[in-house]
Amino acid sequence: MGTSIRTVAVATTAVSLALLATACSGGDGGKDAGKGSAAPSASATSAAPAAKALSAAELEKLIVEQADLPGHQVQKAKAGDMVKPETVATDKAACKPLADAMAFVATGSPAASVQRKAVEVPKKTGSPEDALGALAAPVTSVTLGSYEGQGAQEAFASLKAAGTDCTGGFAITGEGQEAKVTKVAPETLSAGEEALAWTVTADVDGSPFVTKLVVFRQGGTLASFSSFSLAGAVKELPKAVVEAQAKKLG
Repeated sequence: MGTSIRTVAVATTAVSLALLATACSGGDGGKDAGKGSAAPSASATSAAPAAKALSAAELEKLIVEQADLPGHQVQKAKAGDMVKPETVATDKAACKPLADAMAFVATGSPAASVQRKAVEVPKKTGSPEDALGALAAPVTSVTLGSYEGQGAQEAFASLKAAGTDCTGGFAITGEGQEAKVTKVAPETLSAGEEALAWTVTADVDGSPFVTKLVVFRQGGTLASFSSFSLAGAVKELPKAVVEAQAKKLG
């Protein structure tokens, strides 16, 4: 795996090489979004009841697990998979919420957050071609953040604004690695009380490295998903993972 792939994998998803290696080996055991989804209005936000944040222990009971996702290997994020929010930076302040969501970091100021990673299991594993398919299997990071008061609505609104302001791209730094996001394109998805989704394209030595990003809000909890592949492009939104998580959040 080249340095530029590491740069994008870390800077645009902030998932360590250990996670990528785990993806290769198999490891151990709503509302419309995109252009049709609107950020919550000031009146809607103020009218919503103030949420009481859940604890990390409570979130652990709500995040997706292996039993929730047939066809995937679901693992609890390890320390090496995580980054500190302050190590994720962008050249455009408005794009920081997107960078955080891409980086296994709960957007804004959550009272608590928990993470999982879900690796799609290839249907065949026998031939060399199947092995190459396994290397290209999508890896989806899942982050749940719980917020006090209107924090979840405010975090969602910041992501909505970022999706509009950062369509032309931005520079992102994660744990000292730098990369250039060249395009943020809206997608459509239904999940939770309100949802957003994007295709995010970064430049790797002149070639596109494509990831999918999804966020949805359910009450005072914000769920974010960042899906990537060692092959350099993820073709579809991680709908199975999103749907399983939405079901658990009710």
